[in-house]
Amino acid sequence: MNRITLATITLFILALTTYGLLEWYGAKKETSSILDNATNPEFIAENLNSDVYKATGALSYNVEAQRMEHYAQLEVTHFEYPRYTLYPKNNKPTWQVTANEGTLYNNNRVKLKNRVRLIATDEESLIQEVHGKNLEMDLKTNIISSEQTILILGKGFTMYGSGLIVDLNTTQMTLTEHVQTIYKKIKK
Repeated sequence: MNRITLATITLFILALTTYGLLEWYGAKKETSSILDNATNPEFIAENLNSDVYKATGALSYNVEAQRMEHYAQLEVTHFEYPRYTLYPKNNKPTWQVTANEGTLYNNNRVKLKNRVRLIATDEESLIQEVHGKNLEMDLKTNIISSEQTILILGKGFTMYGSGLIVDLNTTQMTLTEHVQTIYKKIKK
């Protein structure tokens, strides 16, 4: 093989490699721009305060949040510092749920995480507060659950355990695993 043929073949392979790399980077850019569009929120709300009603016209729940981002393509809504006030029956609030973060899915399930607190609005309630890392709420059935470690504060006691199911319709609370309960003397 002479030098001209070798130079021509080398130049052809170099051009083919350059073309292949440019096509590969171009395809990669298009894919990442499609993903970027899916991760951009469709709309954002600051200092959100929203009431949601049942089909009967009764108030179902109220949600407040410092910030809300709705992602239409992903069918999720993300909240920063949400506070849900739940009205399962008689239009009387029974519980407030707060967290640092929350995600509402299109099936009306909310996953709350980071410093989650379930607070009784009735001062006479035996259980006053429930603390945990994560809680899930089904806004259709009014059932709250968690598989994580739970701290329950009540009138005169503190309870530790894991696995919690709360049915707000019947006000029944079930702790899957009880670890410890500490009773305190109540001063009268």
